[in-house]
Amino acid sequence: MSWAALLLATALLIGADTRPRTRAGLTGGRPTTRTPTVRDDPLAAASCLDVFVACLRSGMAVSTAASATAPSAPAPLARVLNRAADMLALGAEPATAWTDAGGPQDSSADALMRLARRSASSGAALAQGVAELADQSRHEAAAAASAAAERASEIGRASCRER
Repeated sequence: MSWAALLLATALLIGADTRPRTRAGLTGGRPTTRTPTVRDDPLAAASCLDVFVACLRSGMAVSTAASATAPSAPAPLARVLNRAADMLALGAEPATAWTDAGGPQDSSADALMRLARRSASSGAALAQGVAELADQSRHEAAAAASAAAERASEIGRASCRER
């Protein structure tokens, strides 16, 4: 079994989207609601985008990949992914589905929406762009951590001089 098929099977098992069946009343149980977890992890957006890229590269439809990725995403990004997944599943144009979902946004959510609107013709093009966005997000997190470490170092030096 190829890696792509294995990743696709895993993503389908883990991220099976039951919302359309629940809305239609085809499931026996109560509807499940997914609430994104609150995270302060600066790398959460990058890891979420990496999952999105893996789903797209394994051949998943953009709507299914967005729906599978949303539960692990930070709140602003999850809101964008859920809205786009719902709109795309209903047959909306990508330019409409990837518009502002309202509510607070972060830079990665804004960048993802712009990127998805530009590369609406191909999931492969979207995957490449999202991979670059994930790299950029990791570099920004590393730069922020470096700056915080430098500030802490300066505070430490200043307190040592005062003694």
